[in-house]
Amino acid sequence: MRIGVIGLGNMGSSHIRDFIPKVPRLQLTAVCDADASRLANYPDVAPFSDPAALIGSGAVDAVLIATPHYAHTEVGIDALSAGLHVLVEKPISVHKADCERLIAAHQPGTVFAAMFNQRTDPHYLALRRMIQGGELGAIKRINWTITNWFRSAAYYSSGGWRATWAGEGGGVLMNQAPHNLDLYQWLFGMPSRVRAFCRFGQYHDIEVEDDVTAYLEYENGTTATFITSTGEFPGTNRLEIACDRGRVVVEQGNITFERTTESVQAFSDATPSSFPSMETWKCEVPVRGYGDQHLGIIRNFTEAILDGVPLIAPAAEGLHSVELANAMILSSVQQRTVELPFDGAEYADCLRGLVASSTRRS
Repeated sequence: MRIGVIGLGNMGSSHIRDFIPKVPRLQLTAVCDADASRLANYPDVAPFSDPAALIGSGAVDAVLIATPHYAHTEVGIDALSAGLHVLVEKPISVHKADCERLIAAHQPGTVFAAMFNQRTDPHYLALRRMIQGGELGAIKRINWTITNWFRSAAYYSSGGWRATWAGEGGGVLMNQAPHNLDLYQWLFGMPSRVRAFCRFGQYHDIEVEDDVTAYLEYENGTTATFITSTGEFPGTNRLEIACDRGRVVVEQGNITFERTTESVQAFSDATPSSFPSMETWKCEVPVRGYGDQHLGIIRNFTEAILDGVPLIAPAAEGLHSVELANAMILSSVQQRTVELPFDGAEYADCLRGLVASSTRRS
């Protein structure tokens, strides 16, 4: 399979250097970037300065889109409309309405995937099997604190598009936490309402959010908190789930399940004691390593095209993490609870206002 990479910044160049050469039957045949100096790094493949020229060149069967976020939508639509297979970096688009336009361009017979590489992590794969297999029982509460996304001032100044409403469309929710938001909805499904508190430029001289605390509710009574930041060090990555069969904690490479010997609710209803205690079994779920990550997604994309294997991360599912991020920003800006699903046009209007009022430009 012949693939072209569109966007040769940090991620695009990393894919070319570290992953594409390791995938059998995958050949890099074209690259595209507006910066000619970046194209010069790849003298053995066809160079393009315009995505449309690469897409229409006949030099590729598929493209990997690693441009700044806003370009994902139009470049993706052009590539899908041309009948190419597409692998797009996260987020698949900046806002829900653009996600819907992009997904609608997907044609039958082509493969459309998203770079949600953390779906290959055996910790989250094991947790998902436990949830879907009923091991946890009813989930009562989810708490995910993911603040080990520390970024410096130098990081935010490394590209003019970064950390601006016009260039990136958001901060930690649109750049780092899409991985966690995708895992969140992949594990637990979508909530019915969100109330979030985003702090904009709390730790950096930027206009977008670098600190977020969100409260989520489900129709069945499950509640959740989602906390993320790029301003804390060393930070925390702790996912805790309170469920009817005890408590699960995913932290520091371990999954611990403190499992009750019976249903907590059934025990509570039946015990005559006012201050009871239950026996629990402390189970360490055996997982090792963090999976194939980006390499695994690119290999899976290739095998989906050539062999018809199921995708790990269908791009259509990327809408959910974008909707969660949009809901959190909208909730914070308008200081209200946002009901899900919401009309994508509403957030698009909100974002246009943020871009128009911006004092920075990409």
